[in-house]
Amino acid sequence: MSVDPIIVVPDIELAGGVAMPQLGLGVFQVPPEQTSALVFDGLGAGYRSIDTAAAYRNESGVGDAIARSNVDRAELFITTKLPNTEHGHAKALAQFERSLGQLGLDYLDLYLIHWPVPAFDLYVETWQALIEIAESGRARAIGVSNFNVDHLERIVAETGVVPAVNQVELHPGFAQAELREAHERLGIVTESWSPLAQADRRIFEHPAITGAAAAHDKTAAQVILRWHIQLGCVVIPKASSPQRQAENIDVFDFELTGEEMAAIEAIDVVGRIGGDPATFVTQPEDTDD
Repeated sequence: MSVDPIIVVPDIELAGGVAMPQLGLGVFQVPPEQTSALVFDGLGAGYRSIDTAAAYRNESGVGDAIARSNVDRAELFITTKLPNTEHGHAKALAQFERSLGQLGLDYLDLYLIHWPVPAFDLYVETWQALIEIAESGRARAIGVSNFNVDHLERIVAETGVVPAVNQVELHPGFAQAELREAHERLGIVTESWSPLAQADRRIFEHPAITGAAAAHDKTAAQVILRWHIQLGCVVIPKASSPQRQAENIDVFDFELTGEEMAAIEAIDVVGRIGGDPATFVTQPEDTDD
């Protein structure tokens, strides 16, 4: 698998000059025994960014696929996340080492706090641990996931370090305009999880989606992913078959009009599918990320 990919995904530049592919492959809810094959297929389809988490219990499958693929490590962008049970300075540092071991890697491209869990009131201390990891060079970039504006502002105020990324639930049924505006103000890249809203019919059959799909000879999923791309977000759809992987990555040969973009954002009718970051404590494998 040393051949060039059929489709080359453009990069988004994170704070500090780290280049991150704008579209990647998520492995949430992929059974551990299926992860290696799925990621291996994805690498063959042109995906170079893989998003996993310790809570998904499939980091080792991602690592196995990387080892089997023969894709140069420098071409890959690997993200994993700190589980809620490992908040706090010492526990976060130890978990980072465990995740590297599971993945079989010497460094990560992006390491995230999976949820702020404000009930624990440890996310600032945990963020300080991630800052140390970044300063050591063992994570090229650090960020957070599922942080609200108040969580972001607090860690920046107390540490002076802005997350490179905030990975959040974002789809046409829950467009997160206010949070995206805060990210732009703070210099944080928005990364969308559950970008297809679990193929919710209220979105996939909405006239704004079906009309754009017909106009561009694309599927509903491709139109939605293109919407994320044109918003400037990083997007990480899960795809459980080679056919779906190929469909999801084939979104760089068309462009939605301004009217189509606005109509899709105006859907905003579903709300959250996953947990509320203000109250969420349960492990992430029990929700939609």
